[in-house]
Amino acid sequence: MSLLNEYMQMEQQLKSLQQNMEKLQNDKRLKAELEFKNKLEALMSEFDKSTADVIALLDPKPASGAAKSAAGGRRKRKLKIYKNPNTGEVVETRGGNQKTLKAWKDQFGGDTVESWLVRVEE
Repeated sequence: MSLLNEYMQMEQQLKSLQQNMEKLQNDKRLKAELEFKNKLEALMSEFDKSTADVIALLDPKPASGAAKSAAGGRRKRKLKIYKNPNTGEVVETRGGNQKTLKAWKDQFGGDTVESWLVRVEE
């Protein structure tokens, strides 16, 4: 593309953007939003508050918690601690697919192994 063509294309884009700006400047909704923004900023400065303060006030849920639950998708499983009374061996697991625990369940039965549950932690 020649430099002249590129210049003319950009000139058309500029005219189009200027027309869109004029339409927006006459839009009542934009004027109302700008007025709201200005009043909100004046109120924030009057009470010496930042944007983060206002967001924390209006949405008290911690933002990191929301992101964490959305990213993880599931809550964390509880830690279960089992102790084999025969050997004294201790197994800590957050799921039922732990190798030693599965071997115990095969050998002694699921109900018996579940009776070896010492404690559950968060």
